[in-house]
Amino acid sequence: MITDVFELRPRYGEVDQMGYVYHANYVTYCHQARNELLRKLGVDEIELENNQIILPVISFEINYMKPAHFDELISIKTIIKELPKVRFAFEFEVSNAQNIMLCKAKSTVVFVNNQSRLPKAIPDDVKKILEAKFKTQIDTEIHLVNPRT
Repeated sequence: MITDVFELRPRYGEVDQMGYVYHANYVTYCHQARNELLRKLGVDEIELENNQIILPVISFEINYMKPAHFDELISIKTIIKELPKVRFAFEFEVSNAQNIMLCKAKSTVVFVNNQSRLPKAIPDDVKKILEAKFKTQIDTEIHLVNPRT
């Protein structure tokens, strides 16, 4: 499993008349958190596009629990649970500074050739990056369970 945490403070224009962050903004927050995780991993979406690969969203599911407010520090935890093949699944947990869960979401993108618009397998360079990160995570977990190895 690969995880990352991205923090932000909702801007005034992202709040509705009730004083809550407008529901559709959470989609943008999750997209931004996903992009930041990919950037940290060394997966550059601009480079993918230069190689005729795009990542359109094919599904997005969200469950709201509590509202966020203007200028409240929120954290978006992004989770990749498995190595993608063609579809690339992300999970998100949005919480505030008091560690209260505000919402959970899931998003799936797909690797697509931008000329043919047909799905394609994960590019080899992206696969190598993610495999290495998953392996490091597994090695760390094994070491934590059995520190003598």
